[in-house]
Amino acid sequence: MSYPAGYRIERERPRRRQSGETARLKAIQAAIELFAVGGYGGTSIADVAAKTGLSQSGLLHHFPSKTALLSAVLEHRSKEDADFLFDGEQAPLGWEAFDAMVSLVARNSTRPDWVGLFVRLSAEATEPGHPAHQWLLDHYSSLRRWLGEALEDGKVHGDVAQDAPVEAIVNNTIAVLDGMQQQWLCAPGSFSMVAQFRTFIESIKTTWG
Repeated sequence: MSYPAGYRIERERPRRRQSGETARLKAIQAAIELFAVGGYGGTSIADVAAKTGLSQSGLLHHFPSKTALLSAVLEHRSKEDADFLFDGEQAPLGWEAFDAMVSLVARNSTRPDWVGLFVRLSAEATEPGHPAHQWLLDHYSSLRRWLGEALEDGKVHGDVAQDAPVEAIVNNTIAVLDGMQQQWLCAPGSFSMVAQFRTFIESIKTTWG
């Protein structure tokens, strides 16, 4: 029989497996920090291994190639953002979706490495041959779909004006967010990314709410 999650007995994982997972997470964090500064092209497996404290062969045991390491980094980033935005529940809709984006910006403003990772990799990944190109396409596609559905839901419930231009609002929101992150990364502390993005979102609500 099955038990509710709160009563399930968690078996202790073998120490070797725990050690392997710890090394894997350390390598992902090291790669995040290095990719955030040098991008994918400017970072080598040797760089990540040295920062992680592993030999190159040890790092390659967990990630057989730099592309595999990049995939793990992007998967880790996507999962963290999804866990924060949705918390295992249905995605927020209506204006709550846009409020959630403001909360994500607030969170990321405390993690410059994560902002740097996205800004630098997204610039590189516009090239079709880049290993993160498909990830970037999927990122924008899913973000546009979610925010678009959020606005359409808001129209159904009377929170969003019926004549609100959904595609324009979505694309402008993403453009403002990406541009703001790039400016903030160039001059950290020169302005509040959270306050300015919140002001932009509030202006959309005022216009189309």
